[in-house]
Amino acid sequence: MNKKLIVLGVIVLVVIITMAVAPSKEMTAVAAPAVKESGADKKVFDAKTESTYSKGSKAAYLSGVHMKAGTVEGCESCHSSSIIDDSEKDINSKCESCHGTLDDMAKLTEGEVNPHSSHLGTMNCTTCHTGHTPSEAYCLNCHEFDMQISSGGKVKHEWYEDLSKYANAKPVKVEKTDIVVVGTGATGFTAAITALSKGKKVIMLEKMPIVGGNSQLAAGGMNAAGTRFQKAKKIPDNPEVMFNDTMKGGKNINNPDLVRILANNSAGSIEWLASINAELGFIAMGGGATYPRFHGPTNGDFVGPFLSAKLRQRVVKDGADVRVNSKVVKLITNANGDVTGVLVKGKHTGIYQIDAKAVILASGGFGANNKLVASYRPDAKGVQTSNQPGTQGDGIVLGTSVGAATVDMKEIQLNPTMLVGSPVIVSEIVRGAGGIFVNRDGKRFISELTTRDVTTAAIRKQKGASCFIVFDDTVRKNVKQTGAFFQLGKVKQGKSLDELAKELNIPADALKATVARFNTMVEKGKDEDFGRHNFAQKIEGPNFYAIEVKPAIHYCMGGLKINEKAQVINTQGKVIKGLYAGGEVTGGVHGANRLGGNSISETITFGRIAGEQAASLK
Repeated sequence: MNKKLIVLGVIVLVVIITMAVAPSKEMTAVAAPAVKESGADKKVFDAKTESTYSKGSKAAYLSGVHMKAGTVEGCESCHSSSIIDDSEKDINSKCESCHGTLDDMAKLTEGEVNPHSSHLGTMNCTTCHTGHTPSEAYCLNCHEFDMQISSGGKVKHEWYEDLSKYANAKPVKVEKTDIVVVGTGATGFTAAITALSKGKKVIMLEKMPIVGGNSQLAAGGMNAAGTRFQKAKKIPDNPEVMFNDTMKGGKNINNPDLVRILANNSAGSIEWLASINAELGFIAMGGGATYPRFHGPTNGDFVGPFLSAKLRQRVVKDGADVRVNSKVVKLITNANGDVTGVLVKGKHTGIYQIDAKAVILASGGFGANNKLVASYRPDAKGVQTSNQPGTQGDGIVLGTSVGAATVDMKEIQLNPTMLVGSPVIVSEIVRGAGGIFVNRDGKRFISELTTRDVTTAAIRKQKGASCFIVFDDTVRKNVKQTGAFFQLGKVKQGKSLDELAKELNIPADALKATVARFNTMVEKGKDEDFGRHNFAQKIEGPNFYAIEVKPAIHYCMGGLKINEKAQVINTQGKVIKGLYAGGEVTGGVHGANRLGGNSISETITFGRIAGEQAASLK
C-alpha cells in the first residue's frame, strides 16, 4: 500500500470519539444522537444527525471526520451505550480496537516529541481527543511544543474553578463505599492500596483526565535513612540524622512530631514499596542531606513515573474503583461536623454523591494557581511552575470549608533548576553525580548541593536569573534521566570547553578556569570556594554538556493541619472525624523549606498511615 495513504489514514483515524456534551444538573447521563433501526438491528444515523456531523456544526470535529470518511456507521461504532462513564473507558476501548494502543500509535510517530509515547504513562485516547468538541493536546497545558492535533488546536484548558458555587448543589444519585480517596498521586495510591489490604472498598476520584498528579513528575528520588541499600554501601545514615537534616532545612518551624514520623518510617516505606514490586535500590546524594539518601530505580528511570506506574498497577489489581474526570466539589458532613462523604462533578454524569465512612484528601498543593501563590508570596507573581496544571488547591479549599485549620501557607518553595522553556525539573541527582553550576560569566557561584531556598536565591541574583549546569559524559552515562533533556532539545554540547562556551555565549577562558579549579578541588576532596561536601568525579569529557535552568514554583510546604495519624485538625485543635489527609495538601512536615527527596518519602509514609487509620475507623 502507498506509504502516504497509510500516513493519511493514521492522521484521519488518529483517535477518539467521546460524547462530550456538557452535563446539566438534571441529567444523570449524556444521550447519544438519535439513531434509527436498519436491517438486522443495525443502527445508522438519522438524516438530521448525519447532516450535523457531515457538513454542519460538528463536521470539523473527529465525529464528523469519521462520518465523512465512512469509518463509522452509527453511534454504536464508538459507544456501546447512551450512558457514558466519566472515565470514558468504553470509548477508549473502541478507539484501540480500530487504531491500536497508544504504544502502537507511538511506533508510527517520528520526531523528538512523540505525543503517543508520553512520559506520564497514563494517557488515554480521550485525554486529548474528543469527538464532539475541539480536541486539545494535553501536552500543551505545560509545554510549548509546535504540536498540531487533528480537529483541534493549541488550547490551554482552565483548570481552576470556584468550588463555592456547589454549596447548594443537589446530586442526581447517591452511591456508597467504605473509603473515598481524593486524588491519584503517590499519596492517594498508597492510601488506597493500604485500605484495600484491610478489606475495604475504595473509590478514587481524580478531576484530571489522567491519574498520577504531581508525583509522576518527580525527577529526583525518595529520601530514606537506615535502609538496607544504604547499609550495603556502608552509608552511616540513620533516622536521627534525617530528622536533624529535615528540621534544619525547614528552619526548625516544622512540626517535629510529623518529621519524626517521616524519618522513623522512611526505611519501612522503602520496604513497603519493594513488597509491591517497586524497589528503589539506587542511592544518590541530595541537597541538604548529610549522607546520600536519595533512593531511586536501579534502571535509571525517573522516580515519579516509575512509582506511579507500579502503584497504579497495584491499586487496579487490588480492586479499587478509579475514576478520572471526576472532581470532588464538596465534602458532606453530618450534624456533628463529621465528614460522611463527598459531592462529585463527573464529566458526563453530572453532580452525584458518594457516602463513605472516611474521606482521604490526597489532592496535592496549589503550585499551579499563581493567583493563590502570589497572595502568599508576592515575589512569585507571574513565575512559572513545574506543577501539573491541576494543582489548584482544591483539597485545601475542601478541608477549610468544613473547618480545617491550615499551617505554613506562606511557605512556598521555588525549585532552583527547571529547564528554561519547559516545565521539567532537573533533579539534584545531576549535580550530585558531578554537575556544577556556572553563570554567564563562566564561573561557579554556590555549592551545588545546598538547600533549595539558598540555591534559588543565588540563581535569581545571576544575570538573566538563570544559570547552566555543566557536566560531561560520565554524568550522562551514570544519570539516565539526562536522556530526557536531550530528547527535548534542551542540551548544549561541545567536544571541548571552548566549543561549549561558544554555544553558551560565555567566556571560554573563564569556563576552562572554573572547570580546572573544580577538578583540582575534587583531587583534594575539599571545596575551598563554596563548601560542597560531596564530589562524584572530575569534569573531563570527552564531550561537555550544559543545561540552562531557572527557579520555578515547585512545592507548597503549607496546607491542612494534621496529626501523627493523618487526621485533619480543625481550627479549635480538634480532630475532624472521618477526614484524613497526606502529601502536599497538608502542612507541617517541611517547615520553611523542603529538602529534595522528602516529598516522595512523605507521600508513601503518610499515605500508608492515612489508609490504615481510615480503614480502622468504626
